[in-house]
Amino acid sequence: MTLIFKQCEKHWFFTNLESLILTKPITMQVICLEEAAFYTLIEEVVARLKSKSNTQQKKWLSGDEAMSVLNIKSKTTLQNLRDTGKIRFSQPQKRIILYDFQSIQDYLNDNAKETF
Repeated sequence: MTLIFKQCEKHWFFTNLESLILTKPITMQVICLEEAAFYTLIEEVVARLKSKSNTQQKKWLSGDEAMSVLNIKSKTTLQNLRDTGKIRFSQPQKRIILYDFQSIQDYLNDNAKETF
């Protein structure tokens, strides 16, 4: 569902875009807010989104998660980074290999090129 925000004088109106596109006659719900209330609502939504996104990053990543962070598709490339000591890893069991998130971030930062 897409919402349209319209400002009329000091009031904000929310309109459902899908209801504007449909050809059948429908009733449309319009919510009217004063400007101060609108900005208060926006600030609350932003604060809630920030609090949800501040989750702790895991210290150890699986191979698939590490490949996703590194944006690589090949397990061989990941193994090469591990074997050459470019990223830290832990092997708690024979077939379980975990990768240190911070060492992956450090590797990416060490190989970052400055812009001109």
